[in-house]
Amino acid sequence: MSDLPPRDPNESFDDFDEIIEAETDRDPDLALIEAGSRTLRTQGGPPQGDVPARPEDPEVDKTLREVEAELATRWGETKLEPSVTRIAALMDVLGEPQRSYPSIHITGTNGKTSTARMIESLLGAFDLRTGRYTSPHVQSVTERISLDGAPVSAERFIETYQDIKPYVAMIDSQQEYRLSFFEVLTAMAYAAFADAPVDVAVVEVGMGGSWDATNVIDGDVAVVTPIDLDHTDRLGETTAAIAAEKAGIIKQDATVILAQQPVDAAQVLLKKAVEVDATVAREGLEFGVVARQVAVGGQLLTLRGLGGEYEQVYLPLHGPYQAHNAAVALAAVEAFFGVGSQRPEPLDIDTVRKAFAAVSSPGRLEVVRRSPTVVLDAAHNPAGARATAEAVGEAFDFSRLIGVVGASADKNVRGLLEAFEPIFAEVVVTQNSSHRAMDADELAAIAVQVFGDDRVQVEPRLPDALEAAITLAEEEGEFAGGGVLVTGSVITVGEARLLLGRR
Repeated sequence: MSDLPPRDPNESFDDFDEIIEAETDRDPDLALIEAGSRTLRTQGGPPQGDVPARPEDPEVDKTLREVEAELATRWGETKLEPSVTRIAALMDVLGEPQRSYPSIHITGTNGKTSTARMIESLLGAFDLRTGRYTSPHVQSVTERISLDGAPVSAERFIETYQDIKPYVAMIDSQQEYRLSFFEVLTAMAYAAFADAPVDVAVVEVGMGGSWDATNVIDGDVAVVTPIDLDHTDRLGETTAAIAAEKAGIIKQDATVILAQQPVDAAQVLLKKAVEVDATVAREGLEFGVVARQVAVGGQLLTLRGLGGEYEQVYLPLHGPYQAHNAAVALAAVEAFFGVGSQRPEPLDIDTVRKAFAAVSSPGRLEVVRRSPTVVLDAAHNPAGARATAEAVGEAFDFSRLIGVVGASADKNVRGLLEAFEPIFAEVVVTQNSSHRAMDADELAAIAVQVFGDDRVQVEPRLPDALEAAITLAEEEGEFAGGGVLVTGSVITVGEARLLLGRR
């Protein structure tokens, strides 16, 4: 993790706003992604790691924009008709590409993407060619489809879209509703994986399980990360009801890897496993975290897997919840290789250590700037916020932490703010560019009830909110340990990541 230059007090983010405002005919989320990528070139260089910037080739960039514009005309991810009818029909005319490779299917409420990245890293370390499909993206839509641990290139993304486009049009004409944005991307991922070809696909559900577009695969391994209350209008108002939807990814004779769950959710998941003769491994019983200690840049773990203990495993991610994600990921990969059933010996420890040491998870307690330290975390529901708050307290020694919160209107915002209240000295409420964003003044009214009027500042523009929070953190003095945590939404984090571009 590289440090960044201190903030320039004369730095301006006006260009970012102007470019977004100019994109009046575009989906606001896509306009944000494009505008931010161009702004980064002048402010901080391209982002590092596996968060791609815009293509440098003007023609490729132009074509990618056209693809994004076409995708943006479809139903967004918050509008759906709960069935797999359309995606199943599309898979049929494409020749069932998702049947050409084994898969590990991941559902749950929190931790899905980080767990998917860990599974991908482990499989890759054992010389398997991987395909990973995760959502949502932090900055670029191409992040969602990865091959061999890296997002597909813009050229491959375009080619895959153009390959399936005629078939998408065919299904659109036959169905009551057109395929959604998420359904088309899912089909693109499955087609790209078959074309590669991959040895194994690691697939994260978009929402739920039973009727999620990804659920046209029969995962050899089904992973369920911790279930909590989220998307209650669509999935149910209890963890048991939500578990019933998520249990839909558990298929006949699969192996099910269960993270620690609420009792009622665990009962539902175990019942489904019995019904389909699935084998179950439970965190805390068949596998788990034996020991963990905070280390520079992450933590050092001892994990108990299905085949034995794995000691001295360095994970460059912060927080107890990431240790639990690591245990789940390890058990999933062991199950995929038959450890604990077909083979008694554990996985090679050196390979496991190498894989975990290489894991990254952008936007999850990610440090993007120093002096003062600015951390990004995509927590967007109360359970995620509680986990983040605990991890911040453990991993960082802030004397005064300022929050920047921009949330979606359809989330439990009060619960989110209450989770962060103990660790925020003050909070700057704002809003991102998405049409789903809660109005800053509405968010502020809730924040005042949680924090009190004297601890809440309102800055509707995210660039202004970042400036205000950094200024408040700097009041502690250069060496006093003030910090800023930007959170509340993946879109807010992605937007902030662009504005505070890494070098």
